[in-house]
Amino acid sequence: MGRQNELVPKFVQQKAKNLGYEGEKWLHNLKDIIHDLEQRWDIHIKKTLEGGSEAFVAEVTTQDGDNAILKVMMPQMEGNSVIGQEVEALRIANGDGYVRLIKEDISQRAILLERLGPPLHQLGYSTQEEIEIICSSIKYSWKNIQQPHQLRSIYDLIEWFRNFIPKLWKDLGKPCSKALIDQSLTFLESRLTNINFTTAVLVHGDAHHGNVLQDSTKPQPSFKLIDPDGLIGEPSYDLGILMREWLDDLIEDPLEIGQKRCALLRELTGVDTQGIWEWGYIQLISTGLFLIKSGQEPFGYKMLKVAEAWKENSS
Repeated sequence: MGRQNELVPKFVQQKAKNLGYEGEKWLHNLKDIIHDLEQRWDIHIKKTLEGGSEAFVAEVTTQDGDNAILKVMMPQMEGNSVIGQEVEALRIANGDGYVRLIKEDISQRAILLERLGPPLHQLGYSTQEEIEIICSSIKYSWKNIQQPHQLRSIYDLIEWFRNFIPKLWKDLGKPCSKALIDQSLTFLESRLTNINFTTAVLVHGDAHHGNVLQDSTKPQPSFKLIDPDGLIGEPSYDLGILMREWLDDLIEDPLEIGQKRCALLRELTGVDTQGIWEWGYIQLISTGLFLIKSGQEPFGYKMLKVAEAWKENSS
């Protein structure tokens, strides 16, 4: 498999190295971890895949000759998904609307998943068509959870954002105005006030067009979600993710395109525009700062530029 660092994309390498000792250790030990999983799970690596942003991802064959996906996540980094929450969400969904979980080893941060088709962004759809497909997929997956669970609450997430955003802003040398940060905190307070937990559902938490994959077992184009954050909360949180995506489209006319997108999401899902807009703004700020920290400064600053235009509409 070559040198350990070459097992994962350069972006994942850099994110792991940013963690210091723990990340370097993971990169150094990754080949041995994979070999151990191949032996214990009776799987064989066919080829590594480039899609992961925080993990080693590979197509494998199982002992039955079926194709599956092996994912070995890097050590926990603030702002990344938590493997225990991801596994919990996949267990609850049980393959319905989400990728099917086959095996997991939390101690090794590894999961084995059913093999799906290509991600939505590789299929040649327009931005609006992608939005329609994603909304259809996440609407189907927004289900009330009756069984006991250990999913993270949206209340906990709001509290996390309230600490994460201003701290990261200061750590990065204040790359945008304080007014932008203050607006995100105002919107977090608004969400805390307006959440109706009687309608809380399983939300994905990061349902962009790279996390929506074609289900090739179905006769008609059908899609499943991968890489859930594992949250119980309000549907508008998922739609806030879509508000920050397709960044090149947004940057052309941030306010007008943002408002049109918000209205479209409302039309497709029936979710109120206030929640969609507020979570969209929060996502622009938090993701923009995180991208700057992760070495993707051009994308991060573009998100902050969009947030600047949106703030003027929110004042």
